[in-house]
Amino acid sequence: MFTSWKKMTAQAALLAGMLAPWMMPADAAAADSVPLLAQAATPGTAAPAPLALPPGTSPEMESAAVGAPAAPPPPATPAPVRIALLLPSRSGAFGAAADAVRTGFLTAYSRQKENIQLAIVETGDSAPDMQRAYDEASAKFDILVGPLSRTAVTAVAQSGRVSKPTVALAQPDMNGETELQLPPQMLAVGLSIDEEARQVANWVEKEKAPGKIFAISTGTAWQKRAARSFQLRARQLGLQVETLELSTPSNALSAPGLAQLAKRVEQEKPALIFVALDAAQTVQLRSAVGNDLPLYGTSQINPYTLKRDNPNDKLPELDGVRLIDIPWQLQPDNVAVARYPRPAVNDNERPNPDLARLYALGIDAYRVAYGIAQKQSGFDIDGVTGRLNVNMVSGGTTFFQRQETQAVYQDGWPVPMADQY
Repeated sequence: MFTSWKKMTAQAALLAGMLAPWMMPADAAAADSVPLLAQAATPGTAAPAPLALPPGTSPEMESAAVGAPAAPPPPATPAPVRIALLLPSRSGAFGAAADAVRTGFLTAYSRQKENIQLAIVETGDSAPDMQRAYDEASAKFDILVGPLSRTAVTAVAQSGRVSKPTVALAQPDMNGETELQLPPQMLAVGLSIDEEARQVANWVEKEKAPGKIFAISTGTAWQKRAARSFQLRARQLGLQVETLELSTPSNALSAPGLAQLAKRVEQEKPALIFVALDAAQTVQLRSAVGNDLPLYGTSQINPYTLKRDNPNDKLPELDGVRLIDIPWQLQPDNVAVARYPRPAVNDNERPNPDLARLYALGIDAYRVAYGIAQKQSGFDIDGVTGRLNVNMVSGGTTFFQRQETQAVYQDGWPVPMADQY
């Protein structure tokens, strides 16, 4: 028994030496442990057997006991990025639009929320109310998404108080014939009829159709902007464009105006017509000028969503008419489109295409904000509103571009074209 007790005492002393770095000052631990850890078998002798450590010994202690380095501590989790979505949800004018954007935004957030803290900030719909809410949010959040209206975006852009990355949900008002220069930290990702018109001008130029082009609108503000934007871009590309405005005495195009247009088409034989009109007005115009003259338009001549429950709800009168629209309205098989659910619609309610586009805008606005949160200065997104190119370098160049999908009416429906410019 005495011999066994001596062996136990020796083993305890040896174990105490192995655990010394965690039980005494550093200098003493180093001095006592180095000879033991440096011990090696001499030639002709067996290596010492590994020590049997007591149950519950930590991995770090086990590693130190055999001379291996301790495992590094796990990396610290970065602080979450705080994103604020600023919307005039209680506004009579913008309430439905704000609700559609918010629903799309939250849909995208639910699928990609790693290390993001999201807050919905209710704002007024006037420019001063929006500016006040924006200034308060700037002090609390890292990235701001909004405003939603053109006037509010213009006010914030001109305020001189954009100090955080800001993803505006509308385009600013044009300053004369040029768009407002945005602050370096601001992107305008809103859907834009003006930009659609410019993309149609690029498309037309590549078709190389010779001759004059008519750009037709009514006195409605968005239509006049679209016709003007098409004309300016087309002229930059060397095309000859004349804008014509038709009257609408009863929400329909004037019959005398259409008769006069048909006469000019017959006499001057334009290469094509750009229609800054809605679908019903385009049907009227085409009945006046015939089916042989090529017509090009914006998303506003597509009154449909991809939820097409009524097979009789078609516009065969527009077959052959070309347009551009977002993938969300045209491409159910697009990978990005198929990833997200459609907003719920009552059975007896026809889906609103403009609200559907705003829902899609909410999805892509979140994806842009998320990319900025990941500290990506430049990135591309295959989005539900088009192919997006984003560049936001802090203190440097800010750039955003959306390329929408080209389509043509076939059998009464707008169908994506196989060849996209």
